[in-house]
Amino acid sequence: MSDDVLSVIPTDPRWQPDPSAAERARAVVVGLLGADDGAELELTWHERTAAVDCGENLERIGCPHCGGTLGPDWWGDLLEEHAEDGFATLVVTVPCCGAETTLEVLEYDWPCGFARFEVEVWNPECLWFTEPQLAAIGAALGHPVRQIRAHL
Repeated sequence: MSDDVLSVIPTDPRWQPDPSAAERARAVVVGLLGADDGAELELTWHERTAAVDCGENLERIGCPHCGGTLGPDWWGDLLEEHAEDGFATLVVTVPCCGAETTLEVLEYDWPCGFARFEVEVWNPECLWFTEPQLAAIGAALGHPVRQIRAHL
């Protein structure tokens, strides 16, 4: 069986909220989902920056320097290498042109991100939160947010 996960993460991959702000954000998300949505909600703090990828939704990763495509094997190996301990740095050398860049500026076709905090909504009825809804979640959290939708 497959799952869909709608993750809301801070726009700054290194930022983490305090527990009370996280609980305020949870309450906003629960209110936005509505009582009839059977989605499960998890708040996750990561010790180091973690990848929040879109799973099977990922269609392409592009290099911002040369426009080349970064292969799925490169991406998969990178995620596997950092799955347990996270990323100490997001700086990488891309294999297409050898340029040094950061993971958060690669061009992901289906959004991907990096975070030390994540609100995960498992199998929600909604596909995406709207911009006003994201703004409300960010206001409750105390930091702007973005969203990633994964199909696992």
